[in-house]
Amino acid sequence: MRVAFIAAVAVFFIAPAAQATDETAFSVSAARLAMAGQWSGKLEYLDYSANRWFGIPVSVRIEDQGDGVTIIRKADFDDGPAVGNVRITTIDMLDTAQSTITVAGFRKGRSVDLSIYSLRVEGKPADSRNWTMIEEAQGRDDNRPAIIRLTTTRKGDLVITLKEVDFQDDNRAEWLTRNRTTLTRIGG
Repeated sequence: MRVAFIAAVAVFFIAPAAQATDETAFSVSAARLAMAGQWSGKLEYLDYSANRWFGIPVSVRIEDQGDGVTIIRKADFDDGPAVGNVRITTIDMLDTAQSTITVAGFRKGRSVDLSIYSLRVEGKPADSRNWTMIEEAQGRDDNRPAIIRLTTTRKGDLVITLKEVDFQDDNRAEWLTRNRTTLTRIGG
């Protein structure tokens, strides 16, 4: 759950180069700054047998650290009666020269999770509040080696991140949907 949740909530972004649309130039820095604020929504899992989503509420606070490359996210969700409220804090740092982002995830009672994602912008973003980005990293999911792919789409005050994995311990090249996070901005 830790890697799945960190990956789903942590909205990572980078673009290999700025792309202009009309009079507005898209930049990763502007997109990151535009994410700062309070968000609320749900973390959902796909029930494969019923082919429907079920989810739990999540609250996320995103803080820009003022250096143009570092973001801190604090995500809270209820992990059920046995565990209760869980806080996952992620710190990510952008490297535009390498088109990567390094993410460290922290959760009480767990080891620090460190991942490096390669990222790209999908299509031509309209502006810093309307875009789609794809992030991929080698990692583990469900205790199996996997390529993890996050597709994050922002449309104004709505952000949806879909997590898919391609397990590397089988002989198939296929993407399986693992979860998605849907967040709506509720404050600055």
